Amino acid sequence: MPPPADERPHPHDRRGPPQGRQPVSATFDEAQETFSRTPPHDLDAEQCVLGCLLAARDVIGDIQDILTAEHFYRPAHGLIFETILALFEKGDPCNPVSVNAELVRRGDIGRAGGPATTHQLFHGAPASASATYYADIVLEQARLRSLVEAGSRIMQMGYAAEGDIDEIENAAHALLSDAIRTEDVDEEVGALGDGLDDIFDELERGRDGMAGVPTGFIDFDALTDGLHPGQLIVIAARPAMGKSTFAVDIARHAAIREGKHVAIFSLEMGKKELTKRIISAEARVGLHHIVHRQVTDDDWTRIACVTERLATAPLHINARPGQTPASIKARCRKMQQGDGLDLVIVDYLQLMESAAGRKSDNRQQEVASMSRAFKVLAKELGIPVIVLSQLNRGPEQRADKKPAMSDLRESGAIEQDADVVILLHREDAYDKESPRAGEADLIVEKNRNGPNAIITVAFQGHFSRFVDMASG
Repeated sequence: MPPPADERPHPHDRRGPPQGRQPVSATFDEAQETFSRTPPHDLDAEQCVLGCLLAARDVIGDIQDILTAEHFYRPAHGLIFETILALFEKGDPCNPVSVNAELVRRGDIGRAGGPATTHQLFHGAPASASATYYADIVLEQARLRSLVEAGSRIMQMGYAAEGDIDEIENAAHALLSDAIRTEDVDEEVGALGDGLDDIFDELERGRDGMAGVPTGFIDFDALTDGLHPGQLIVIAARPAMGKSTFAVDIARHAAIREGKHVAIFSLEMGKKELTKRIISAEARVGLHHIVHRQVTDDDWTRIACVTERLATAPLHINARPGQTPASIKARCRKMQQGDGLDLVIVDYLQLMESAAGRKSDNRQQEVASMSRAFKVLAKELGIPVIVLSQLNRGPEQRADKKPAMSDLRESGAIEQDADVVILLHREDAYDKESPRAGEADLIVEKNRNGPNAIITVAFQGHFSRFVDMASG
């Protein structure tokens, strides 16, 4: 006789929970128990710190560099600490009498535990020389509480499962990153002298190596010294100017020639189409031969010569539809944690929605939010991020058809967020008889770390590539 229905194993879990793993109900109970436990803290250490501050004014500066009021577990202790610092900043005495007077003036004496509290802290103070020792204990407990809080919120987000999974993952990463971030490991914080050695090393190396990721375009690299970590680079043009081709050229050079790990996120072309363009450009085989499957014996020879380096190039293409800044961010984090990641290219901004399946009534605000998200991605991962963008019809209203930064479509925030803005222009796209046929201008309209310039390159549309004029 078969077992009752409620005792039968689920068809997708016929062996029961894996060995050593608790059932979901047990996991949930453990989570509930975690939420109800007292967070890490050390009240004795907090009292010792405050006692030292009340007894010895000269240690306040040292402790101020270690702790903030938020690091104290007991709110009354944080309030007293904050009051001591306020008096210290004004140059007033910081003893129990003056602190109590300030608390009374603010109406906070009751919240601080009453007038007796500061006197008890003062009389129980250890030697002032040990103030930083106790401050480190308070800080350690505060950091542990941050981890506990982040873990609890991540569990709650996981159980609630509200919203897009990529957004949930990104929120979880952000919570954990904030919890473990310390001033000691933040290269963006510190005294001026802390960063001098690195800069002097760069100067001593001279021009032997490029500081950023090389693009392969000599004049552009000379202008910018490559694409730098944390930079948002915007390549903008009207349709059919070749902005995708130019971005792929940068990706090819970085991955194939320089061995950089590059990721292309394409919302315009599929992976197969991009791969055909890369083969055409790298092998110098006509793109129309590849698209129409009419390759000659000479074409096959050229393709065979580049096959190995294409197959081993650290170039990743993601052409899934419906990609969002959150999904791209999640994928980039995984790649960086794996083999590494040196450059990201997104093609292109106006085809993207800020969140999967969601549309905003204010498209300009939505594009601004996405632009900011990619700038934050560049900073967080410490890599350059190239974002392609369309221009509005402004250039077509001008006699010379040349684009301007004000033509960036849908959002002026793109201009503000970008470190480098490149406007791509080809005269022969408007005038087939132009004397500049086969030429393209890279109009560097914004360059945060250097001068603006117009760099002329050759456009080889039949090979789906741009090259330096000297190589044309």
